[in-house]
Amino acid sequence: MTTSNYKELLAKRAELEAQINTARQEESGAALATIHSLIAEYGLSQSEVFPSKRSASVNKGSTVAPKYRDPATGATWSGRGKAPLWIANKDRAQFAIG
Repeated sequence: MTTSNYKELLAKRAELEAQINTARQEESGAALATIHSLIAEYGLSQSEVFPSKRSASVNKGSTVAPKYRDPATGATWSGRGKAPLWIANKDRAQFAIG
């Protein structure tokens, strides 16, 4: 096995990168043509092909109705996450909202 010197390896890398770029352009062009053909064939819209992130996760960031209310301050808690101090270690039934 012969070892190549640094400059030869750099030249090979440059040649390979050029071949990679050419192959990518050719193959991505064919892929794009296939995609356009399928979109036209099935009459797909942009929102169908590329759904927004919001529609994919409808519940993300949504609020939950409160289940408990502090009669002294009117503060509420949904029952999710760490319990606030006004309800911690107490019977939750007395704070339940109707």
